Amino acid sequence: MKNKIIIFGIASVLVMLSVSVSIADEINLQKSPNENPITDTEQLDDSSIEDVESDTELDDSESLSKTNRASSQDDKENQTFHQILKTKFIEGGAGFMGIVLISLILGLAVAIERIIYLNMATTNTRKLISSIDKSLGDNNGNVQQAKEICRNTKGPVASIFYQGLDRADEGIEMVEKSVISYGGVQMGLLEKNISWLSLFISLAPMLGFMGTVIGMISAFDAIEAEGDISPSLVAGGIKQALLTTVFGLIVAIILQIFYNYIISKVDSIVNKMEDASISLIDILIKHETKK
Repeated sequence: MKNKIIIFGIASVLVMLSVSVSIADEINLQKSPNENPITDTEQLDDSSIEDVESDTELDDSESLSKTNRASSQDDKENQTFHQILKTKFIEGGAGFMGIVLISLILGLAVAIERIIYLNMATTNTRKLISSIDKSLGDNNGNVQQAKEICRNTKGPVASIFYQGLDRADEGIEMVEKSVISYGGVQMGLLEKNISWLSLFISLAPMLGFMGTVIGMISAFDAIEAEGDISPSLVAGGIKQALLTTVFGLIVAIILQIFYNYIISKVDSIVNKMEDASISLIDILIKHETKK
């Protein structure tokens, strides 16, 4: 494209030169003998050449600007999502963007740790209840084998069952108190560090808004220093200010998704704990009446 434009410019120059020469010849023929044709022709040729050169330079500058715009547009289209994200992160400034990134990293670390812990805490309560019921039935209410089953099973439900079976000789009321008390302990373990995740969810957008306010203040300081409201002068500060808000909101949205999943997982495990505790009390009462 650029070569075609250059060739077209050269051809235009040659055409205009030939036209100017022909015009000069006609003027020389029409001149009287007293006038100096050589001087007038030279002046006309010089002015024509200057016009042609100016037009050529204008065409070259326009073609160069078009080429630069096309190349910059191609570069933007060829950028990957990672490159765009990196560019926008750098444009937002290392100060608040770095703090927002740290909030994302710490929040994800807490979320991943909680997800792993909750998945390991998930227990097949139906199978566990069936095994304990069978063990108590086969051993005439003896809880030792049932306690061994709970000891070899992972999860908060098995831990609550173990504490309840350990108080089985003291009566059903003590079993209920033990189950309720240790259920609260297990619930605290399930909800451990979730408050930190909630903190990062609230902190990330607030840091973004703070970066926006500081960026706007910097933009107005630049306007005050220059004494003129120039779009190019204001756009940079406003863009940097808005980028911190965008990244803060993105971090909050990501962590909020993990937070909701973790809360739903905790609620599911707690419901299973409560239901299984009631089943344990019923099993102990059933085998107590058989004695």
